[in-house]
This record gives sequence, structure tokens and C-alpha cells, in this order.
Amino acid sequence: MSLADRWLLPEGVDEALPEQAAKIEHLRRTLLNLHETWGYHLVIPPLLEYLDSLLTGAGSDLEIETFKVIDQLSGRLLGIRADFTSQVARIDAHCLKDDGVQRLSYCGSVLRTVPSGLDGSRSPIQLGAEIYGHGGVESDIEVLSLMLQTLSAAGLSNLFLDLGHVDIVCGVLTACGLDANQESKLVELYKTKDLPELDRFVADLPITDIQKQWLSGLPRLCGGKEVLAKAVALFGDVNASIRDAIVLLQTLSDVVCQRFPTVGLHFDLSDLVSYSYHTGVVFAAYVPGHGNAIARGGRYNNIGQVFGRSRPATGFSTDVKALVALVDVNVDKPKTVLAPVCSDDLLWQKINVLRSEGYRVIEVFDDSYDAGDADFKLDFVSGVWQLMPTSR
Repeated sequence: MSLADRWLLPEGVDEALPEQAAKIEHLRRTLLNLHETWGYHLVIPPLLEYLDSLLTGAGSDLEIETFKVIDQLSGRLLGIRADFTSQVARIDAHCLKDDGVQRLSYCGSVLRTVPSGLDGSRSPIQLGAEIYGHGGVESDIEVLSLMLQTLSAAGLSNLFLDLGHVDIVCGVLTACGLDANQESKLVELYKTKDLPELDRFVADLPITDIQKQWLSGLPRLCGGKEVLAKAVALFGDVNASIRDAIVLLQTLSDVVCQRFPTVGLHFDLSDLVSYSYHTGVVFAAYVPGHGNAIARGGRYNNIGQVFGRSRPATGFSTDVKALVALVDVNVDKPKTVLAPVCSDDLLWQKINVLRSEGYRVIEVFDDSYDAGDADFKLDFVSGVWQLMPTSR
């Protein structure tokens, strides 16, 4: 690397300069405080772990996104986290060991080997919340509501919510009796939404005509609430898991309409974009003009099983840096006071008092500092250090 290139960052990795950093930190605190009011406890997992623990139960999607390094102490392979969920599942299983409902939240940097979405970021600041120990619709409703309120608290409006359910895809594939290779190909076609290629592939499968209608019709079940009625008509009584999934989606959509009437609803019953550890409802939030989902979540009941403690779980996550880029975060700046270089005890005490009261006190080393950036200055008047207004 030449001297001229040493200041460059890797592609997709960025940094926050003072103004943006202040907005990110302000929003981080605001959202974590919101989660605390809902009863969520903050956890701070390590940036890296042994790879076999970090990726346990997470599926191949996350494995591809994870940076691997060698631990110089143990010689074992480590991974730099690309997502928090496996870590939080480990904490619930091995550190907290609470048999009751556990609500946990987190916020921190993640690093990915490949860009995430259209914005090309490989270094998001991921914030999220998860519930462990409850498998009913009530926890799905809570997490979904918290996600929407989190985005609202961040200053976002005109939200659109995309809903789906893994059991619909899995139920259709199971009912068609496909082998592993055929299922893998269909899953890839569902992810890419390549409908012409999907129709050609399904036409050649050795299955019944009605089963072909299920497979070809599934990715076309996209749109408003009318999609749920179409799903019932198409799949009928294929199996109980599909029927229950449609009922759950109807329940969730009714709650969203009641609690968040301005949020637009969209259904995609073949959504498989999320990490492969999801086992139930999946959802994502969007805003107009932004191609990526600004938040994603869903249910992942089996993720703790590999840690010896299988508990139902559901949660969501978002990227604080992406939120800051989308909204105008207002940060209240403290009043700035200019002070001479501290040379006596009275000045030192006055500076400390002002800082404890929330003032931003800057010691001026020389005349190069622009006094126009300050609200006050400290002057020694009648034997006392006093706040004096600047010419600003």
C-alpha cells in the first residue's frame, strides 16, 4: 500500500465524524432507553467468539457473512460477529439460565464479509430486542409492536410492513414430497423471485398438477390483506401448519392496523430473505425511496437448542447508522464556555461546577480558537471567575 492510500478504508466500511457520531450516539441512547421502558435488559456480547459457538444454529447465510481469524492464544478459529442473535441465544442459555420469559436488547457494531443490501455497508451498528421463553402470538405481537415504535421513535414515518411465515413455504414443500436438491433449487428461485425460471422448473417436476399450482402460485401471493384469502383458497387444507400460519398473519395484521393505523401492510408468503434460522413469522419494515429493509425480525424457536437449551424466541434488529442517514436527528448541544488554561484552584473548581451543570467547557490553549463558536467565556472579575457572554 502506498503512502497516499494508507488513509483509505476497506470498501463498505465507514466511520462516523463528530456531527454524525453525536447523532448516532443520541439515537442509540434514545432507542435503548425506549426498550428499557418495555422491560428489556441490555446485554453487551463480545465482538468475536469461537467460530463454532458464533455460528451454531445460524445456518449457511450467516456463515458466509462472518469474518474468520485465528486466535493466537489457543490456535482455534474465531469469528467476528455479523449478527447478534446467536450470541444473545447463548447468553440466555448459558449465562442467565432463567426459566421464565427473558427480554433482552443490544446495540453494537457488526462486521460482514459482503455488503448488506443496496447501500453496500459492511459495518452496521446493529440494535435489536429479543424475547426468550414464550412461543405464543403475544410475544410476536410485542416484538412487532416494539419494532414499529422503535422506528417511530427514530423519527421515521410512512412505514410499510412486509409480513410472511416460514411455515407456509415449508408446508408446501413438505406436501409436495420433494428431495433435498429440488427443495434447495425452489428456495433459491423463491429468494430471487425468478418466476419464469420457477415455472419452467416446476413444470418438469414429477408431481401432480395441483402440487405444481401450489409451488408456482406461492411466490405470486404478494400484496395486501387479500393475499391471505387467496392463500386459503389455493392451499385449502394442505396441512395444519399452513392453516395456522395464515391465521397468525391475520391476527398480526389486525393488531398492526389497530395500533399503527398509518403503517402500510404488505404480504409476501414466499419470503425467505431472512437468515435461515427463522422458524415462524418473519417481517420487515420499509420506507419509500429506500430499497433495503430498515428493520427485520421474526421467530426462531430452535436457535438455543444447540446450546443445550431450546426455548422459543422472537426478535428484531435494525441499523442505527442507516436510521441516522434517513432521518434528521436533532441533538441538543450544550452551551459552550471558553476558559483560560487552568492555572489556579478557583478556576479548576469553577470549571468542574460548570461541567457538572451540563456546560461544555473548553480550555483555550492559544488565540487560534474561534470565540464565535462559544456561548460564554470565563473572566476573572472582582476576585471571582464569572460567566460572561461572548460577542456571538
